Amino acid sequence: MSVDQLSTPLSKDHAYKLVDAVMERDDLALTASAHENEATGEWFFEAVCDSPPDLEAFTELARQTLGGAVQWNVTRLDPEVNWVAKSLEGLPPVIAGGFYVYGSHHEGPIPGGLTPMRIEAAQAFGTGHHETTTGCLEAIDRVLKRRRPRRLIDVGTGTGVLAIALAKRLKTTVIASDIDPIAVSTTIDNAAINGVSRFVLPIEATGLNHPTIALGAPYDLIVANILAGPLMALAPAMGRVAEPGASIILSGILEHQARGVIIAYARQGMILTQKLQRKDWTTLMLQNR
Repeated sequence: MSVDQLSTPLSKDHAYKLVDAVMERDDLALTASAHENEATGEWFFEAVCDSPPDLEAFTELARQTLGGAVQWNVTRLDPEVNWVAKSLEGLPPVIAGGFYVYGSHHEGPIPGGLTPMRIEAAQAFGTGHHETTTGCLEAIDRVLKRRRPRRLIDVGTGTGVLAIALAKRLKTTVIASDIDPIAVSTTIDNAAINGVSRFVLPIEATGLNHPTIALGAPYDLIVANILAGPLMALAPAMGRVAEPGASIILSGILEHQARGVIIAYARQGMILTQKLQRKDWTTLMLQNR
């Protein structure tokens, strides 16, 4: 597979806004990131894409997100290099909800009193750095301070970071489902790295449509960090697999989309208890009546 890097200089705020907009979609890029040139202080937006990138779609998204057009630089990348992982190298560790998320490139000591998770960069969402992931980790921490769930599922697991967080804290089985086979493979690897393979059960599934998921229901904790549209579409299925009193954590939601997701889940008897906002992203904590 040939890959290209798409880049353009932007202000720091605009670079991060465009990253969020690109990552909200699954058809434009393998990954997107914002970087600062340490020598000049200039910020850049970068995206790694299948060749050739859809420049027209990127331009329109930039116009919608930033209010104007940008000029793109396109560079052909060596297909033998995992550029998705390489673009994420050097990211600093993340602390959220009492968890310490780091990559193999991190050489510093792991602080005491935190739950460490080594999550390797891969072609799957969830290194712990995005506001949706940190929001979910904080929400998980809040739920676990109140109760000890016994039947758990992480829908749209990505790299498995949330399922691994639950497994490390609870030492109980967590189903980690994803529609993407690369995400399932990445979760298997990350669970092994973190010593929780016996607790994390990765499965390839579309939404909640899988015999293993049906067999494990009803769940008393459901976590889903995907996107607002799929979350609303999944609301009826979530209602069927959530036991009375279950905790539900939803993210991947822009603030202006939150009301629609809240209404969709309220129709299934799931009531908002807390809302965590990180930049433009919202994490919802609900309870099944």
